[in-house]
Amino acid sequence: MSHPPVPNPGSFPTGGRSWGAIPGSAASGWGAIPDSPGGSTLLTGIGELTTNVPGGAGTGDGDPTGLVTDAVVLLDGGRVAWAGPAREARDAVGRALDGRAPDVTVDVGGRAVIPGFVDSHTHLVFAGDRAAEFEARMAGRPYEAGGIRSTVAATRAAPDDVLRAGLARHLDEAARQGTTTVEVKSGYGLTVADEERSVRLAREVTPEVTFLGAHVVPAELAGRADAYVDLVCGDMLAACAPHARWVDVFCETGAFTPEQSRRVLEAGAAAGLGVRVHANQLGPGEGVRLAVELGAAAVDHCTYLTDADVAALAGSWTGSGAWPDGASGAVAGTVATLLPGVEFSTRQPYPDARRLLDAGAVVALASDCNPGSSYTSSMPLCVALAVREMRMTVAEAVWSATAGGALALRRDDVGHLAPGARADVVLLDAPSRTHLAYRPGVPLAAAVWKDGVRLPAG
Repeated sequence: MSHPPVPNPGSFPTGGRSWGAIPGSAASGWGAIPDSPGGSTLLTGIGELTTNVPGGAGTGDGDPTGLVTDAVVLLDGGRVAWAGPAREARDAVGRALDGRAPDVTVDVGGRAVIPGFVDSHTHLVFAGDRAAEFEARMAGRPYEAGGIRSTVAATRAAPDDVLRAGLARHLDEAARQGTTTVEVKSGYGLTVADEERSVRLAREVTPEVTFLGAHVVPAELAGRADAYVDLVCGDMLAACAPHARWVDVFCETGAFTPEQSRRVLEAGAAAGLGVRVHANQLGPGEGVRLAVELGAAAVDHCTYLTDADVAALAGSWTGSGAWPDGASGAVAGTVATLLPGVEFSTRQPYPDARRLLDAGAVVALASDCNPGSSYTSSMPLCVALAVREMRMTVAEAVWSATAGGALALRRDDVGHLAPGARADVVLLDAPSRTHLAYRPGVPLAAAVWKDGVRLPAG
């Protein structure tokens, strides 16, 4: 069963909780969360479950977020084995486990559960920071793409173990806030050797690696952008493609022209890489329409959009019938990935998410974690900013930070909780997902499971 994109999931009542006992459930209610070593884990007593599965058991009609109240989730072997209302759980869990008892059972005491966040845009292979630049910007200096070059210098000078340590630190920071899938870009090396090193190190921690050699023109080739594009499309791409899944380009004034961007993206596609684009961050331009024309999975930033840009993004999904419902797995169209941490950190205008959603475009939220324009790994912060500053509903923002991110990566195994999906689950220390926006800055991820294994706390 496939579903057309529903751009505005809206808000839905949560109802009350009336959990009946399941053999093996915790009798004492909420307490310490048992470790889940990778066998089967049964989460019971879920007050509100976001599945992102339209039409699933216990969900309301027309609800693309697949909200279930008084719910149960069964994780087994790194995958979701069953998710649905408690009233159906006893028989369903027994069938899923062939009569076995779950290895671990956790009564979550009425708390909310959501899929793990899918952060589809980060720049985590870097050294140093740009705190002085941030301070100056807050005092009135505008953000410019050229600030990237200071990070390039620090990254080139850093040994591998320093870059690995930075990657590990930021990934751990993100995981503790509920992020279970992360895309990582290169772009702070800008030589063949340094870009190859960046994608190789990123590939050690995630399959979602993006070659972004066309981030800016390096200082040593200033004024010779076409010559640098030749390098990116030639030796640099050849060295990086074996470690990457995606190619990206910063199509922006001060970075690369639409013509140069097309060269990079077409070369990457010819090398077997999927296409992503940075575009329309600093001003209007042709990048969004170029991304749609080339069938990019996502175009990111989308701060300054014309009516033609919005129409192109919405039109890329028309008639596709693509929706990650745990059954069809179909994907098509170009996702508009919005990065509210950037606007928060640069004092630029926020993207008009409402305009995109009302037009029928598909929206994702991501952190753009990087040392210059958005030094945050917090997807909950992005959800809160999207609700407060970009006029998204809580349901829309949570969907965009989970299922939307999965679509931006063309993944059908993450971003939702249905049988067969990866067992990437976040337990919130709150009764509903609304608290992600209602209580900004509060660490609400009480427990996180990735591939069915509970991650260490703290």
